[in-house]
Amino acid sequence: MIDTPVKKASLFEEDKMSAVEAISRAQFIAFAPYIFQASVLLRDKGILRAVDNARDEGISIEGVKQIVGMSHYAVRVLLEAGLGIGLVVRREGRYFLSKTGHFFINHHMSVVNTDFMRDVCYEGAADLEASLETGQPRGLHHLGNWDTIYQGLSKLPEPAKTSWFKFDHYYSDNAFPEALPIVFAGRPKKIMDIGANTGKFTLACLEYDAEVEVGLVDLPIQLEVARKNIEDAGFGHRVTYNPRNVLLPETELPSGYDVIWMSQFLDCFADAEIVSILKKCHQALSADGRIFINETFWDVQRFPASAFSLQMTSLYFTTMANGNSQMYDSEVFFRFIDEAGFAVVKQKDNIGLGHTVLELQKK
Repeated sequence: MIDTPVKKASLFEEDKMSAVEAISRAQFIAFAPYIFQASVLLRDKGILRAVDNARDEGISIEGVKQIVGMSHYAVRVLLEAGLGIGLVVRREGRYFLSKTGHFFINHHMSVVNTDFMRDVCYEGAADLEASLETGQPRGLHHLGNWDTIYQGLSKLPEPAKTSWFKFDHYYSDNAFPEALPIVFAGRPKKIMDIGANTGKFTLACLEYDAEVEVGLVDLPIQLEVARKNIEDAGFGHRVTYNPRNVLLPETELPSGYDVIWMSQFLDCFADAEIVSILKKCHQALSADGRIFINETFWDVQRFPASAFSLQMTSLYFTTMANGNSQMYDSEVFFRFIDEAGFAVVKQKDNIGLGHTVLELQKK
């Protein structure tokens, strides 16, 4: 029986905006490319930091110019754009940082998301329509010549590589401290980590339990990254590496594991592919084995900003990652689980930064 999940917030059931607010939102959408570019420049050129440092005294355009070394014109048009965007306010010719401006430059999530969009997604976003029409990540060519981004993660050009991994680890790593006690509640002896990425969860498991053994499953090029991190940490004797492309029809997963763990992995695949992977897990798992899935479902988020971030991240999957996956609605995802022959026995929402951990068993 499923543990009672946190009640879903009714985030998108009503249109509460006034007509004036709706008109403003429509203009915000219309000018969105310039809003992003101006905001990033205000941050990266140090303009918002200069305003922030001025605190309650505020700062003039000329004062900012002297600090950042840009022309008077450049500072003026960017700060005036910042007024409309909502990053700064102006009183008596002096600029002050707004609440939005404060969080834009100081809030870790905002910084990570902005860098990810700037370095990984922005250029490829123009290829959204082509990606939707073909089911292929047509924007990926801006970063490299791969069929999917996963084939090139270890070879991404900078700064895209650093921003991608910061984005991925920021969200997944925050869930690990709360997820580990859930995974280890049944005292598993052997855990299979599918989609092991850089091996961070494997390392967390090895540190959490001094006897557990972990088998990593991922693409060969990615496993080499994980192998180095694990060997450098001195845990190589409790780890096995299983290079696999889980999408190939002939691929079989290794057996003999008590638990299968997948963290932010299944959202990297299309509907039918998720069902196929889960069926392979079903075949590899013993009758009393368990699967733990760590995912971010946009429909169970507590705050609109969290749901919005996930919905926009779906478009990254469309244009840059593989062309056919997304951050899922939990109701859609649960149908995949059922089709693959599993039942959800526990659901723990709001872990870390809005993650859900599902515990599955065979039906």
